[in-house]
Amino acid sequence: MKNATTRIVPRIACLLVVALPHAGGAQTTDQDAVVRVIDAFHSALARGDSTTALTQLAEDVAILESGGTETLQQYRSGHLRGDMRFAQAVARERGEVSVTVVGDVAWAHSTSVTTGRMGDREIDAQGVELMVLTRVGGRWLIRAIHWSSRPRAPGGGPNDG
Repeated sequence: MKNATTRIVPRIACLLVVALPHAGGAQTTDQDAVVRVIDAFHSALARGDSTTALTQLAEDVAILESGGTETLQQYRSGHLRGDMRFAQAVARERGEVSVTVVGDVAWAHSTSVTTGRMGDREIDAQGVELMVLTRVGGRWLIRAIHWSSRPRAPGGGPNDG
């Protein structure tokens, strides 16, 4: 028995050493892909590109903001235009994005500081964002978004809580 254990343990250890970097690499690749989808969504809003922004969203997306929930159709016909105008009018500095991937589901959260002027309103806000994404046919799509913000304390940064 000792002889079999002596042969098996080094083989298992060797498999773990070979497999772990690949498993971590897949996780990192998925995390990077999730961040790219989120970045594509925000970049499209800032460019006023509704088509690209909407292609990042799943058909059954739920958008939660200001105490309400919107479907994709509601967002497309109303709030999307306001989000694009806002993203074009003010500067947004995002903090670090934290991404967790479990199989074909991922969630990402970040903080941000938004400053500028929207019409006659001066904006100096601290915000948080939570997005839930799922992988569908090898492609990550945003399934849920939750945004909230508040006036920023003087001297506060994107990671202030």
